[in-house]
Amino acid sequence: MANLGTLAESVKKFPMTDLWMDSCGEEELDYGILRGIVGATSNPIIVGNVVKNEMDKWEPEIKKLIQDMPEATEDEITWALIDEVGALRSKKLLPKFEEFKGKKGRLSIQVNAKYYRDPKRMVEQAMHLNSLGKNMMIKIPASAAGIKAIEEATYRGASTNATVSFTVAQAVAVAEAVERGMTRREAEGLPTEDMGPVCTIMIGRTDDWLKKYVNKTGMVVDPECLEWAGVAVIKEAYRIYKERGYRTRLLSAANRNHYHWSQLLGGDLAQTINYSWWKRLEACDIPVEEHMSDPVPERFMKELKKIPEFDKSFLEDGMKPEEFVHYGGFRDTLNQFLGGYEDLVHVIRSYMV
Repeated sequence: MANLGTLAESVKKFPMTDLWMDSCGEEELDYGILRGIVGATSNPIIVGNVVKNEMDKWEPEIKKLIQDMPEATEDEITWALIDEVGALRSKKLLPKFEEFKGKKGRLSIQVNAKYYRDPKRMVEQAMHLNSLGKNMMIKIPASAAGIKAIEEATYRGASTNATVSFTVAQAVAVAEAVERGMTRREAEGLPTEDMGPVCTIMIGRTDDWLKKYVNKTGMVVDPECLEWAGVAVIKEAYRIYKERGYRTRLLSAANRNHYHWSQLLGGDLAQTINYSWWKRLEACDIPVEEHMSDPVPERFMKELKKIPEFDKSFLEDGMKPEEFVHYGGFRDTLNQFLGGYEDLVHVIRSYMV
């Protein structure tokens, strides 16, 4: 990894701070593997972009699925394609999966976002997705129903990745659900040592929502504090995770500034970074130094605490599980995921009719 750039340097210097590629595209994964990634993520938007960018490869597969499934709906064809993409691209991470005995080297693949209120459907699909490869990780939204699904999928042996998650309250609820699922497995003599659950906090989207809220309400705060909100949230969740010894690891996502990488260096967690931010950070001259133990500057915390929505984000009891779906970041992100899925369905439809 010598001379490959700043992120490759951070992988070498801080191996406990895992870096993932926020894509399942072939070019992106090859780029990341060369630089030391130990995981990758996908969602409907990502898969849609991969299919469009690699249409020479996936067009024949789409046509074959349509031919082989003559009575299938466009949704069924879409999910069959998502299955194929996930199963194929998970193989690129198998060497890391074997090296770390299941704790790393997984590809995250997301259940249908439309099921965010239905734990039974999420669990059923989670176990199907888990069967696509031995190093799959199943993304389940951190709604109240999703928390139930995470516990049950964990009990059934799937390594889960909580998504659509932005707050300390969600992160704690997820970790507790995983602990319950693992404890149930252990009580029946089932293994847990090869499982590698994570909880995503989409820290850039936490920032996005607070910026939107401030603008909508007409509040005036130091604008720089809004670049630190997600960092404050994940550092607080990290403190709680370490104090309580949760077996779930945190995963940061949705980079918006270099703090979302640099301020987490040295932490025992993972970061998933999209391809464009990989290239930006690889070329930057930010020093690669430990900052996970650094508190968010007090002047920014004072400003953030003026914002009611920050309390919902930062406090462990800031929201109850039934309130998670009403958090602004949850609504905005879920709608984006649903829109991304519909875009992919539209691509499939264009080949069917």
